[in-house]
Amino acid sequence: MGLDSNGLERNGNGLNGDGAATTRVERHWVIAPTHPERDRLAREAGVPPLLAQLLLARGVSTAAEVGPFLAPDLKALLPPDTLPGAPQAAARLAAAVRDRRPIVIYGDYDVDGVTATALLWHILRLAGAEVRFYIPSRFDEGYGVNAEALESIAAEGGRVVVTVDCGITAVAEAERARALGLELIITDHHQPQERLPAAAAVVHPTALGPSPNPHLSGAGVALKVAWALAQELSGASRVRPDFREYLVEAMALAALGLVADVVPLVGENRILASFGLRQVARSTNPGLIALREVSGLADKEHTDDYDVGFLLAPRLNAVGRMGHARLAVELFTRADLERAREIARALDAQNRQRQEVERQIVKQAEALVLERGFHRENVRGIVLASADWHPGVIGIVAARLVERFHRPTVLIALDDEAGQGSGRSVRHFPLHEALAACGGHLLSHGGHAMAAGVKLRADQVAAFTAAFQAEAARRLTAADLRPQLRLDDEVGLAALTPDVVEALQRMAPFGEGNPRPRLATSPVELADRPRVVGRSGTHLQFSVRQEGAYRKAIAFGQGVHADELAEHRRVRLAFEPIMNDWNGQRRVELKVIDWKGA
Repeated sequence: MGLDSNGLERNGNGLNGDGAATTRVERHWVIAPTHPERDRLAREAGVPPLLAQLLLARGVSTAAEVGPFLAPDLKALLPPDTLPGAPQAAARLAAAVRDRRPIVIYGDYDVDGVTATALLWHILRLAGAEVRFYIPSRFDEGYGVNAEALESIAAEGGRVVVTVDCGITAVAEAERARALGLELIITDHHQPQERLPAAAAVVHPTALGPSPNPHLSGAGVALKVAWALAQELSGASRVRPDFREYLVEAMALAALGLVADVVPLVGENRILASFGLRQVARSTNPGLIALREVSGLADKEHTDDYDVGFLLAPRLNAVGRMGHARLAVELFTRADLERAREIARALDAQNRQRQEVERQIVKQAEALVLERGFHRENVRGIVLASADWHPGVIGIVAARLVERFHRPTVLIALDDEAGQGSGRSVRHFPLHEALAACGGHLLSHGGHAMAAGVKLRADQVAAFTAAFQAEAARRLTAADLRPQLRLDDEVGLAALTPDVVEALQRMAPFGEGNPRPRLATSPVELADRPRVVGRSGTHLQFSVRQEGAYRKAIAFGQGVHADELAEHRRVRLAFEPIMNDWNGQRRVELKVIDWKGA
């Protein structure tokens, strides 16, 4: 149960043979009660009560905190020495630059790893270093540092290896690096193990003790290391002008990594994302220019979290899923504008290929769920495997199945006698714990509560399926399988004025820890019959009224439910408020997520 990528609601009993929705699943609305401090905060901070309600829900409780939240200040960035290990790593890198020792940046193949790699590459080049990068293959090497890659780097003359967005669990690999004569510097943000690698320097927001920003992404960590290196080479906390100019530019790459990696956009991350997203639109990096062009953002003055999450990041991730992410790193590093446009076109083509492969696998997987009865109430977990599935997209497809059927899901791409799987979960089902309980059927597994990966022998798929579904039956109740829709407040239409909605938009950038405002109306009347709109007739448009106030509404992807909605004279809407600027007029509209008869 849940929503597909177009916001179309589906469930296991409501799909026809083409995968189209025929019935809607009724979701349980959880509307936040009025916060007892709402009126007090609204009065003291001089903001609308609705904005005060949302701010309180996001941990902003005093008038003094409201200004910095709504208008982040670049001066409030934490200095790099607040990140454990950053000064030590900077000293090591500065020494390598002065000694002319070749440096290799060892990155990861997702957006966070790609941007972190490019970010450090530029600062080291600016410092005069001999530097190159290494990105492992998702398919041949998998995530993280591997000994064979270190051996190859050493054989090709590398002397210093600095990891970004990986390495904090590379205990054995650190020993191998030392044996090879490599100086290893680790910068990462992932969950550490009890034992840390014996590296020359380790940079991590939490592994070495507490820090004021435990939520940095890999690119955020890389930015702090770059800043610390600039200070080290400048001989002062105030960096020389060329380093300062670059660090402002680098915030664009850091923002891409932060938003794409879905780290909490709170505290310092909010500052980095806010200024970095603005920098994306004005960046002089040929790769960012070309990527914005191919994504249809060339003329947009400000890049927002939606642009990153749904337009830029998918194109960068696609190359790592369908090919090799070194092309994405080249886009942001060595490429001039002509080469960058060539690469951007290739990334766009691979993203289209990824989308088509994903659609095919989603259709096949949905059919298997129905065929095997995994959508029935007594089955609370989904495991599917096929030799025809591309291992680079099964994680995305697993997420789609969770959205549709609201069950923890593991999809496995089989290759000869082995399988590589990716899982996504639901609340109350910590996936990493469930996989540990099924570990006797797996070669390896790893991840966290909501996403994880597995490797297993093909002859263990049936046994793993049974064990996983038994674990899901033990941990989950029928209520856990019912999708919930959490809403920030209930409002009347008259309260949704342009000034109020524009005030809500000042809460951007949105993301983890600061979701887009979602509200519920009290009962409203349909002012006209819902119309099917859009090139493919997939969307619904209608108007609602309440005590003299009228608002237009759009329900994306729900055109198939036009007749059902038209049966109601009065409804309640779950929606996101949006501003429509047309011919110089500002108008509040409702982006409808769900509705109920009233």
